This record gives sequence, structure tokens and C-alpha cells, in this order.
Amino acid sequence: MEDILIFDHISEYNAFNNNETLHPLISIVNLDKANERTLRKMRYDFYLVFLKKIKCGDLRYGLNNYDYEEGTLIFLSPGQVIGENGTESYKPQGTALAFHPDLLSGSALSKKIKDYHFFSYAVNEALHLSDKERKIILDCFQKIEYELEQNIDKHSKQLIVSNIELFLNYCERFYDRQFITRDHVNKGILLRFEELLDEYFNSDYPSTLGIPTVSYCADQLHLSSNYFGDLIKKETGKSPQEYIQSKLVNKAKDMLFDKDRSINEVAYELGFKYPQHFSRFFKKLVGSSPNEFRNN
Repeated sequence: MEDILIFDHISEYNAFNNNETLHPLISIVNLDKANERTLRKMRYDFYLVFLKKIKCGDLRYGLNNYDYEEGTLIFLSPGQVIGENGTESYKPQGTALAFHPDLLSGSALSKKIKDYHFFSYAVNEALHLSDKERKIILDCFQKIEYELEQNIDKHSKQLIVSNIELFLNYCERFYDRQFITRDHVNKGILLRFEELLDEYFNSDYPSTLGIPTVSYCADQLHLSSNYFGDLIKKETGKSPQEYIQSKLVNKAKDMLFDKDRSINEVAYELGFKYPQHFSRFFKKLVGSSPNEFRNN
């Protein structure tokens, strides 16, 4: 079995980093207090957000040139594994926000937390902050830490959860900024997505593998599905699924002009298992059946 260091409780993660536990379900962790250690794969059974420097041992960002280098935010959802096993030593630096899903129970954020897609982004899709943005993030952390240092009262949970939500909303805004400032990079991904779909539909892949899925395309472009989905939506106004369907319809129209092909053959060549599914799909998006379109 692969060697993975597992943290079931926030108190365990605090102890690992030489931090005191002020609350069993949430902590602002000062990683500068941690001892030097070797690379390990780690799994956390709680939400964890790292505010780290660009180069810092256990988290690798590849060799990309980033827009901002004042700090980097990485988001992990419960059960996610990060890092790698190795003999290289490093000294952790930065701050982490750790909070357990149980902290959110009964709050509006417990239902909304899944809407923050960046918890499912890959490490190399991290959020890179400007100096002003970093100060705002640290201010959010300080407000949470202030509440943890007070005696718990009836307002504590609401204020802590509200500040977590405020922090996440700022992160959503900053990610929108990053999508805009990296427009040239995003255009390159969109172009590669176009080329990927063209190559796919001009091959025998549809008849053997079926219609391309969003996860397949994201994997081919070396992106997480959520990051890929958010990027395409911001660039085109369409979800990747809608974009694939649009491409599929245009390909179907071209094929229907060839009257030597039957409707069934077009359906199978495009990746539909059943011709009636193709007919329903085509009519829903075009407004007429494949046969009506061909005759018109």
C-alpha cells in the first residue's frame, strides 16, 4: 500500500506543524513553526487552504511564468491527496486555513461550499496573488484567528463561518481576475480545445469511443475538469458540454449533406449508440429532425 500520511483531525495537523489547537474544527496554521521535513504524500479529511510562496518544497507549480508572485493559494477538499514521497528536505513557509465540514453544518455555506469549484482544481491551477490581494487574504485570516482567541459565545460560529465565506468570495473574485490577466494563456487552451475536437470528430474515435466527454477533453489538455469548465465558460460564455454539443451539431450538419450516408450511419459515426438518441439530440438543438434538415 502506498505510504500516505493521513490527518483525520485538525488537532493532528496542528501538532504536526507545532501549532496550538484553539478549536477542534478550525485552525489558522502558522507553517513557519513547523520543523524541517522530507517530502511526503499527505491526505487531509478536512478543507485546507495554503497561502504559500511560489517555491516551497511540498507543493510544486511546474515551470510556468506567473502573473503575480506575492503568494499562492492552493485549495484542497476533504480526502484529497497532495505531495510526493521523496528524500528531499524542506522547511514549510506560509499560512494555512484548515476547517472541518462539521463546522459548516446548519449554515448556508454548507450548501454553497460545492459551488467554489477551485477546491477541485489541480495544484498547477493555483491562485497567484498580487500584493494587495495577499493583504486582503491575510486580513480574513486575522479576523478568523481573532475569533478563535476569544471565549466562545453564541456569536462565535456565525462570525467564523461568515469570515470563511467572505474569504472564499474574495478568492472567487481573484480567480476571475486571474482568468482575465491570463487571457493569452486561456486563448491558447481554447485553441487547443478546438483542435482536439476537430481531430476527434475527423477520426474514428466517435464510432469506437463515443462522444467526447468534458473529463476526457480536460485530461487531454492536462487540466482538472472544474478548472477547464470555468475557463471555457469565461472565454466563450458556453460550458464545455455546450461547446462540444455545438461542434457535434456542426459536424452532423456537414455529414447530413452527404446523401449517400443514411441517418443511422451518421448517428453511429458521430458516437451515438442509438439513432433515435441522435435524432432527439439534433432536433433539440437545431429545431428540426435530421431527415427534415436534409430534405430542406
